[in-house]
Amino acid sequence: MEEVSVSTAARSFVLAFDTANEVIALGLGLLDADRSAVTVVASAEVEARRASNTQLVPRIDRLCAEAGAARDEIACVVVGRGPGSFTGVRIALATAKGIASALGAALVGVSSLDAVAWGLWDAGLRGTGAVVADAMRREVYPVRFSLTDDGAVRLTADRVVKAAEAAEELAAGGPADFVAGDGLRKYGDLFAGAGPFAPEDRWAPTGCGLLQAVQAAWRAGQCDPLDARRHDPGLLLPVYTRLSDAEENERQRLARADDALAGKRGSKHVTMNDTAIANARANGEGIAYKPLDARHGADVAALEAAVMGTDAWSEALVVDELGRVDRVWWAAYAADPKMPLTADAPLVGYAGGWVVDGDVQILKVGVDPAWRRHGIARALLARVADDARNLGARTCSLEVRAANAGAQALYGALGLTVAGKRPRYYSDGEDAVIMTGPLPTLALAALPNGEPAAPAPASEPGPGTAPSGGIPEGEAVAAMRPLILAIESSCDETAAAVIDGTGALRSDVVATQVDFHARFGGVVPEIASRKHIEAICGVCDEALDRAAESLGCAALAWRDLDAVAVTYAPGLVGALVVGVAFAKGAAWGADLPFIVVNHLEGHLYANKIGLEDFAPPAVVSLVSGGNTMLVYMAGWGDYRVLGATIDDAVGEAFDKVAKALGLGYPGGPVVSKFAAEGDPAAISFPRAMLHSGDLRFSLSGLKTAVVTYINNEREAGRPLNVPDICASFTAAVVDVQVAKARTALEKTGAPTFCLGGGVAANPTLRAAYERLCAELGVRLVMPPLASCGDNAGMIAEVALDRYRAGAFSPLSTDAAAHGDLEQPY
Repeated sequence: MEEVSVSTAARSFVLAFDTANEVIALGLGLLDADRSAVTVVASAEVEARRASNTQLVPRIDRLCAEAGAARDEIACVVVGRGPGSFTGVRIALATAKGIASALGAALVGVSSLDAVAWGLWDAGLRGTGAVVADAMRREVYPVRFSLTDDGAVRLTADRVVKAAEAAEELAAGGPADFVAGDGLRKYGDLFAGAGPFAPEDRWAPTGCGLLQAVQAAWRAGQCDPLDARRHDPGLLLPVYTRLSDAEENERQRLARADDALAGKRGSKHVTMNDTAIANARANGEGIAYKPLDARHGADVAALEAAVMGTDAWSEALVVDELGRVDRVWWAAYAADPKMPLTADAPLVGYAGGWVVDGDVQILKVGVDPAWRRHGIARALLARVADDARNLGARTCSLEVRAANAGAQALYGALGLTVAGKRPRYYSDGEDAVIMTGPLPTLALAALPNGEPAAPAPASEPGPGTAPSGGIPEGEAVAAMRPLILAIESSCDETAAAVIDGTGALRSDVVATQVDFHARFGGVVPEIASRKHIEAICGVCDEALDRAAESLGCAALAWRDLDAVAVTYAPGLVGALVVGVAFAKGAAWGADLPFIVVNHLEGHLYANKIGLEDFAPPAVVSLVSGGNTMLVYMAGWGDYRVLGATIDDAVGEAFDKVAKALGLGYPGGPVVSKFAAEGDPAAISFPRAMLHSGDLRFSLSGLKTAVVTYINNEREAGRPLNVPDICASFTAAVVDVQVAKARTALEKTGAPTFCLGGGVAANPTLRAAYERLCAELGVRLVMPPLASCGDNAGMIAEVALDRYRAGAFSPLSTDAAAHGDLEQPY
């Protein structure tokens, strides 16, 4: 593409960028007069060196400013989807989702490897060769391309293989005309005999390459940069070619027949095998979903025989599938919704798929006739598709009996369409209908915070209403400003909330990932980050819609807001990065101030939710899965940490004890449930640091003592009294927490005591604090149960004060794993 000078007033721009590796690639294109082609206006490639999240938005702003492209002149955002560095890909995609959402523009994804190939083509390179991108673990993403005068043509699908294997494959095909990609920086010696290396400055995606790639896809009818409905930002996902480490390890374990699905459960007194624990739980209809394990191969074969007739697979065929890296199998079990899944839970459904050349071919879907009409087949297919997507699949295909109208209707509802027919495909001679389409999606579950906010009385649109249904600017609305949207993504909840200038939360939406992490017994950071990317657009859209309803206006757009806020620290960096990158993109796209919030401060502010008269000074017990501390609040923004845990957090201890007992994840609620039925004095567990003379905490020793007790009882052959263990453990935790809180209140003389964090919802702890405060004559303030866990409402509360103080942050701000509550930011 040839760079041109632009001087016309009416312009339609295409903004493109990629951060899949150590280079930030930027491109700005201009739609031609008939809006059928894109011409390069500007492009740049900048060495990022693991600083993409600090440089990307400022670089975008600079590129647009230098080219004279205003934000509202951007018709389409193009982003590199990978494959590449997982963090780098998510930074680009989250930023792109934020920008496109705020602008109401189309978001089109292109392969980062295609962008490299088109960059090579743009530089005049021709022939057949390969792009080899670094995939870590001594692996690469190798894709073959043919570069002709007509363009770059992809010859193979995305995949990940060992670098040595990729080099051997490439060399075996005869000398290539070129080899490129950042994988050569690490593995150049392996690929030395595969063909001549392209110039090193063309090994990464380029701005021109991104724009060329989207133009080629446009001309092929694969995308339309002008169709924002077709290219909804919420629909675009990164290109992955493998599962997370936790999922890969799980699949290897479940493929072995000696691994059990879950421990066995009696009634009140329980004996469990701690090596055979599953954390899956049933949904409200009594169905639990889990990757299929080899121990249930016979159950699948039996159900196959019942529903598939002569086309049924044997147990050996089913079990042989489970160890294959390109196969995905899921199963559904009938279970008690209130209890973890047990080894004897009956199998009621299964589904499997084979990922090949970017498509997942559905091999089997079977549901027990007695359990049909519960959405089991749909849920199983969505889970198979979710894993297949992470293995590089982009489409779905299957065969279904021509006479099975019900199944065809289900697949049609999932977006699959008839593509052909296979005559006499089945053993009895019946034809098969071939159906193909997009991958079914699996949504995150909504938490109680996600209930719609109570709407304000509806009002007729005023003269100032925007054509799209924006806020009518009158005295009433002016009094409600500022309107701030806040985002929270520090762990495994994706949340968004809108607050107005009176401090009223107009919406507070939370989507939880707990089902995705439960089977691992805790939060898997890689999975958390992936799920945030999937959920963040939908959660923010829902927050805006509910806020509009509450405000009594037809719609609320990003540009109707006064600021965008986000949690930037502390938390899981990979999870925080998604929220921060999205929020910065949205703030830039809507031209709004950007506000960052310390997650811990959010938990302090959660006490304001539903209780606007709460104010410091106060002592706060902040107890969650990652934190246990006592904080003195001298004023808003003025905090002193009186004492913190020296090892485990309270929530972490609850999770580990629950895991040891086979009670599933998260541990807090289920341990509390059993504790309510037990004797807190039954077992004398240690009260660590109860008499330490300071306000520090230690939970590691208590956790170890409980696990040791459980193991000793099992070794002795005695049944476990789970309620007594839970009650005694909880009592040991509460005794220390209350004793330290008493000391803190007496030392500071604070008139108020309040709570924060997920463990603040524990009923035993709340009751103990009620007794303590009544005894000391101190006011007790506790956040609503729905506001104890991670939520965006508390982030919005902090953001409102920071907005009033003018505490805005630059768009170069990054996420941070740690954040000192005592230090201003």
